[in-house]
Amino acid sequence: MGHSICLHCIGKVTYYIGWLALLCGALTHIHIATNFFLSVRLTQRNLLEVCVVCFVICIASELRAHSATCCKETPSSVKKAE
Repeated sequence: MGHSICLHCIGKVTYYIGWLALLCGALTHIHIATNFFLSVRLTQRNLLEVCVVCFVICIASELRAHSATCCKETPSSVKKAE
């Protein structure tokens, strides 16, 4: 597995975890699942922090993967063909 593929996978996973944390925070905010999240000791602030951290990691890994693919001059398969 290449470096950029691994970064894309990390970006996708953290993106979906961030959306899940955002959805859970919204459920807590409208008092649907408040008792569940309080029993797990997750407050709205903790869910928001998880959401923000996941989105920051997602953006960073996607930008890193994008710069890794843009900086390559020629792919190794093209070099072998020459």
